[in-house]
Amino acid sequence: MTVRLVFLVVTLFSLFSVWSQELTAAQLLDKSIAFHDPNNQWSTFEGDFTVEMTTPNASKRVSHIKINLPLEYFSVSAKRDSVNTYYEINKGQCKMLYNGKSIDSINDKGMSCDRAVLYKNYYTYLYGLPMKLKDPGTVLDKEVEKRTFKNRDYLVLKVSYDASTGSDIWFFYFNPSTYAMEVYQFFKTDDSGRMILDSGEYILLSEIFVVNGIKMPQTRAWYYNKDNKHLGTDTLIEN
Repeated sequence: MTVRLVFLVVTLFSLFSVWSQELTAAQLLDKSIAFHDPNNQWSTFEGDFTVEMTTPNASKRVSHIKINLPLEYFSVSAKRDSVNTYYEINKGQCKMLYNGKSIDSINDKGMSCDRAVLYKNYYTYLYGLPMKLKDPGTVLDKEVEKRTFKNRDYLVLKVSYDASTGSDIWFFYFNPSTYAMEVYQFFKTDDSGRMILDSGEYILLSEIFVVNGIKMPQTRAWYYNKDNKHLGTDTLIEN
C-alpha cells in the first residue's frame, strides 16, 4: 500500500470515527464547554470587552461591556453618532446616563431600568454560551442531530426553556471535530408550543476572541430565517 493510499485511509477512518461516535446531548455540551472554557472560569468570570455593531442603513454602534459575575455587576456604555448611553446593574441597583447626565426613570429617550436588565441578560447569555446552557430552566433535548447547514456539517443540540424562562426554541451547531460552537438559531413558538418556521433568526459565528480565558466568537452575523436577510454583525474588537 502506497504512502498516499495509507494517508487517505487514515483520514477517512478519522472522519468516520468522528461522525460515528454516539455522543449524548450532555456529552456534546460538555465537550463544547471544554473548548470555549477550558479552565472552567465562566462561573467566576470578570472581564470587559468591546463590541462594534454594524447594521444596514445605520451608523456604527460601539459598546463597551463589563461583567463581574461574583460581584453581580454589569455595565454597558454605548456610542452611536453623538449619543452616549450608559446602563449599570450593581447587585440589582440600576444606574443610567444619557450623554453623561443621570436618569432616574424612563424618559423620552427610551431608557429604563427594565432595558438595563434586558441588556445584562442579553450580553451575559450570548457571550456566556455555551456555558449558559447549564443554567436552570434550560431543557436540553436528549438527541444529538447531524445536520448540514450552509454546506457545512454539524452536530446539533435542540434547546427549549421552562415557561418561566422563555418560549423560543434554539438550535446550537457545533463543529464535529473541535466542538466549537459555530452557529445558533432560534424560532418563535405558537400558543401550542409548536415552532413557527418562518420566524426567528440564525447567527453565524466566526473566529475566536479570548477574554480572560473564555474563547468567545469574534464575529456574529445575524440573519432572518424566513428570507436570509442580513440584520447586522457584531464584532469583538480590542479595547
